[in-house]
Amino acid sequence: MIARIRLAGDAMTGETRGALGMVTAMLLFICMDSIAKHLGETVQPMQVVWARYVGQTLLLFAIFLPSLPQRMRTAAPGLQILRSVLVFGATSMFFTALTMMELAEATALMEVAPLLITVFAALILRERVGPRRWTAVAIGLVGALVIIRPGLDVFQTAAILPLMAATCLAAFQIATRLMGAADSIWTTMLYTTLFGSVASTIVMLFLWETQPIEALPFMAVMGVFGFGGHLCLVWALGQAPASVLAPFNYSQLVWSVLIGYVVFMETPDTMTLLGAGIIVGAGLYVWHRERVRALPADAPPPG
Repeated sequence: MIARIRLAGDAMTGETRGALGMVTAMLLFICMDSIAKHLGETVQPMQVVWARYVGQTLLLFAIFLPSLPQRMRTAAPGLQILRSVLVFGATSMFFTALTMMELAEATALMEVAPLLITVFAALILRERVGPRRWTAVAIGLVGALVIIRPGLDVFQTAAILPLMAATCLAAFQIATRLMGAADSIWTTMLYTTLFGSVASTIVMLFLWETQPIEALPFMAVMGVFGFGGHLCLVWALGQAPASVLAPFNYSQLVWSVLIGYVVFMETPDTMTLLGAGIIVGAGLYVWHRERVRALPADAPPPG
């Protein structure tokens, strides 16, 4: 069976393998978010964040224990810490939002992150952004407003949390660009998870609550899903360029709708689906324009 799977994988192109890896990673991340949402019904959000980071850190330490001192060496300690702070902030705010919002709704708002990356790239990295991409960014942000509907009775202040998380995630990507190839992906993952574990443990010294035994397996599995998602993501990026795989990040929204319906009996309303469609459409257009800009003047357009 394993041999057949390996042969089938070898017959695929690198882009196909990368796409499957990316879609699988998004599924695992949504499974982790679903557990966080389930636990959030009885467990305070910061304790869920703690479980997510500690579980993944223990798995990484178990794998890299013999080479841990070498893996922890970094050429960019400041940027590693900055990235870790931003990811920790994004995780904390998103998990808190999940206790008050539907899974698909919160995930859709997080999809503005690629649009915010364009904004930050122009402001911080001084990348040239043309009027077409600025227009797409503005349209995408309008999609977010369609979902949260400020000024109407359905508006939730909790909707600000995934937008703030998306902002942290976009800033994290900019910090990653600034760091370049200074460190390996495993070094980066170790710093991210270790910082999250330490920071959430410090918070838990003041907020810890003993949880019922039935919550413990869910808390443990969260780390497994998070670790598995990162493994699939790293593998996918080793099969095809990130610029090719970027659109498959939006499969996370599809998974969130399906799992939200099956597990939590949540059905996104028309305005949420409309807003999500606007955000995804704008994000795909920005991605397309970035690919066009990256091509040589005499190259054919991307297919």
